Amino acid sequence: MKKSDPVEGPSASALITNKIAELGDWRGATLGRMRALIHEADLDVLEEWKWMGTPVWSHDGILCTGESYKGVVKLTFAKGASLSDPAGLFNASLDGNVRRAIDIREGDTLDASAFKALVREAVALNAAAKKKPAKTSKK
Repeated sequence: MKKSDPVEGPSASALITNKIAELGDWRGATLGRMRALIHEADLDVLEEWKWMGTPVWSHDGILCTGESYKGVVKLTFAKGASLSDPAGLFNASLDGNVRRAIDIREGDTLDASAFKALVREAVALNAAAKKKPAKTSKK
């Protein structure tokens, strides 16, 4: 079977830029600021566009997603429960076994250094998981 050609269209980065511009209010400014911090923390981060319009930042797997709602910009870290969070940035999805999120409301300030440290730790966690050999079943 022949593989289908990739769909032509705007890049994920362009779609994220458009989403930020379309929001046009504090949510767009916040999402744009968080995007910039992610890029500062990891120069090799990959931007993706998934799940019908969700910005995703990846490096050896998903680092975090960036969603915008009426009253909050939510950054969900895919493996957040495995990350240390000494600055206490995680304030949502705290009772799950895997993900953790940061909800940012209008007027909130976020410690940029602590956020970038969290991103770097997520990158390191993904890299470590990639290096582990696959589990094999014992017979």
